[in-house]
Amino acid sequence: MVAAAGDAASARSADETLRRAAMSVGHPLNRTLLALTFTTGLVDAVSYLGLGRVFTANMTGNVVLLGFGIAGSAGLPVLAPIVSLLAFLVGAGLGGALVRRAAGRHAALVARALGIEAAMLAVAAIVAAADTVHAGQFLAYLLIVAMAFAMGVRNAVVRHIGVPDMTTTVLTMTLTGLAAESRVAGGPGAGSVRRLSAVVAMLVGAIAGALLLEISLFVPVAAAAVIALGTWRLYVPGAQGRAR
Repeated sequence: MVAAAGDAASARSADETLRRAAMSVGHPLNRTLLALTFTTGLVDAVSYLGLGRVFTANMTGNVVLLGFGIAGSAGLPVLAPIVSLLAFLVGAGLGGALVRRAAGRHAALVARALGIEAAMLAVAAIVAAADTVHAGQFLAYLLIVAMAFAMGVRNAVVRHIGVPDMTTTVLTMTLTGLAAESRVAGGPGAGSVRRLSAVVAMLVGAIAGALLLEISLFVPVAAAAVIALGTWRLYVPGAQGRAR
């Protein structure tokens, strides 16, 4: 029992050390989180613009859109946001289970989360390539489920990692920190580059996703899957080496 408590304390200490180190923009974990933030722009461009006004990464926006839909505003959907929210919650539940099973093994946790994300996005890409997908169709809901599930898993793991202002899917607190702690507001200005990088990454991802959608639905989804796989390949081996 004492040994288990010691292991838990050691794991918490290692997590905190990593969290502090990753606040540097040049740290490999920070770069990985920025890459995933970019894919959020791709994924939400696909779902919102291509699948009928629904988010699969930004659940805050989804809840608001659901409220508008229930109120009957502007013909916004109700079923699609509900499907997305449920898939996201199931994914987040699995992500939480991964966190508990891989306690103290950061590289293994990230590898599993990125593997699931890449796999689910690959499934979505295959569905998008198989046939023309229109909002409200079964294939559209299948894409929504696959992408929202992947984002749920990612969010649970990123939440556990806990790098400040690097959630990869929402920017509200990132923008708040950028303004509230800026030198203009009398703050220290620390972390401004990291926060601004996250904002730019999601913005550029959204622009890229919207432009790639003009080619086909498949292209931005496939790009998101490739980036998830690429971050796994680039980050995990190095993290395993640093853990030894």
